[in-house]
Amino acid sequence: MPDAFRLGFGPFAAPAKGVLVVFCGDNLKFGPAASKAIAPAIDHVTRAARAERFSGKSGATLELSVPPGLKAARLVVLGVGKASGLAPKDLVMLGGRVLGKLPAGAADATVFAELPGGAMSAQQAADLAQGLRLRAYAFDRYKTRRKDDEEHKPKSRSVAVAAADAAAARKAYAARDAVAGGVWLARDLVNEPANVLYPEEFARRAQALKKAGVAVEVLDEPALRKLGMNALLGVGQGSARASRVVVMRWNGGKKGEAPVAFIGKGVCFDTGGISIKPAAGMEDMKGDMAGAACVTGLMQALGARKAKVNAVGVIGLVENMPDGKAQRPGDIVTSMSGQTVEIINTDAEGRLVLGDVIWYAAQRFKPKFMVDLATLTGAIIVALGHEYAGMFANNDQLAERLAKAGEETGELVWRMPLAKEYDKLIDSKFADMKNTGGSRWGGAITAAQFIKRFVDDKTPWAHLDIAGTGFDSRQNDINKSWGSGWGVRLLNQLVADHYEK
Repeated sequence: MPDAFRLGFGPFAAPAKGVLVVFCGDNLKFGPAASKAIAPAIDHVTRAARAERFSGKSGATLELSVPPGLKAARLVVLGVGKASGLAPKDLVMLGGRVLGKLPAGAADATVFAELPGGAMSAQQAADLAQGLRLRAYAFDRYKTRRKDDEEHKPKSRSVAVAAADAAAARKAYAARDAVAGGVWLARDLVNEPANVLYPEEFARRAQALKKAGVAVEVLDEPALRKLGMNALLGVGQGSARASRVVVMRWNGGKKGEAPVAFIGKGVCFDTGGISIKPAAGMEDMKGDMAGAACVTGLMQALGARKAKVNAVGVIGLVENMPDGKAQRPGDIVTSMSGQTVEIINTDAEGRLVLGDVIWYAAQRFKPKFMVDLATLTGAIIVALGHEYAGMFANNDQLAERLAKAGEETGELVWRMPLAKEYDKLIDSKFADMKNTGGSRWGGAITAAQFIKRFVDDKTPWAHLDIAGTGFDSRQNDINKSWGSGWGVRLLNQLVADHYEK
C-alpha cells in the first residue's frame, strides 16, 4: 500500500501545483468549471487534441506537460463520450481510471467532478472519490525498495476532488470511504502469505474490528470440541496451527431484532491434506480464505459507516495440511448438526468447515437470512469463468436481491440450480452423506447441495462460490490486486438496499 494516500474535497479552482484532471465529452466539450480552469491553455489543448486525434471518446486520454497559462505541472483530459446515464458503478470505475492515468511520480492531483453537461451531484462526486480510493490500494509490504524507486515515486500522494458542493460531497463520501476501507482490509487478508496469516493470527486481526464498534468473540479448539464442531476440527487436525471460529457482531439496528448473517470459509492454506494437490499453483491456496476475508471486511464496513442493521459475521479458520494426525479418506465425522459425513476426498474441506459454522450461526442467532461465501470449487470457474460468482439459494427473494446488488456494484452473481436429483450423488453407504459427488460432473452443485443439508429450510440462505472472483481474478480500473476483496461492496449494497429501511 502507498506510504500515504490522502483524499479530500474542495471547490472548483485551478490548482497551483501537481496534476489537473478534467473530463470532456464528444467534440472536446468541457463543463463550465473545467472550461474556465483551462481557458488560458485551451488553444494548446485544441491543437494537441487535433494532433493526437483525440475527440473526447469514452476511455481516451490526452496528456499535456507544463500546459501554457496554467500553474499545474500537467493536464490530463479524460474522454467520457456522451456521459449520459452514468450509473454509480460507472462513476466508481471512472474514479479508478483517473488514478490509473496519473503519472507514477505525481504527488498531488486535483480532479474536477464535472461532466460535460455540468457539475456532478454530491453523491456522484462521492462515487468518483470511492473509485480513486479503491484503485489506490497496493500490497507491497514485503518488497524491499530500491534506490531508483525512492527517487521516482512519491512517499505520499494527495488527491483533491473539486466539487460544486464540497461539504456535501465530503459527507456523502464518508460511508463510501468506510466500505472502501473494508475492501482494503479484505484484500490485505487475502494477499498475506500463510506463514504470516494462519488461523490464530487471522483471529487476532479480526479483533481489531472492536475499534469500529464491532463485538468480536474468538472460539478456540476446546470451545469448538464442546460445541461438537467435529467436521471443522477434522479439517485442521493435521496442522500445527490451531483452528478458530470468530464471531463478529454489529448491533446498529433495533434492539432484539433478528440479525442478518454472513458466513465465510477461512482455509488459511489448503494443501488438499492427504488428498494432496499438485505442486503447480499451490501457492495460490493462501487465498482459500477469501470468503472469511470478505466477511471480515464487510463487518468492518458496516461498523465504520454505522449501518442501521443488526449483523453477525461468523468465519471458520483452519489450515488443511498432510500429517500423521490428518484425517484420511474413509474417515467418518459427526458434525455439530449431528449428521455424519464420510470423507471421500480431504481436498473437499471447505464445505466441512461451512457445514459446522452455518449450523452454529443459524442455531445461535436465528438470523433473517444467511449468506455464505467460499472459494469452494474449481468447477464454478469452469462454468462461469472469472466474471461471475456462482449463487445457489433456497429463497427467490434473497437471490433476486443479491443479483440486483451485483448489477449495482459490478460484483456479479449468477444463479445456479439446487435440486433433490443431485442429492443422490452425495449419499453415502456408511454415513448420512459423503463430502464429494465422486465425479467431475456438477461439482459446484453437489458442493452446494452438501452445504444445504446444514441449513434450516425456514431460513433464507444463499451460497456464493467465489473461487473465480476471490483471488487471481480479472483486474479492472478499481482493482489491480491479486486479492480482490470481492463481495464486500456486493453485500454492503444488499444490506443498504433492503435491511436498513
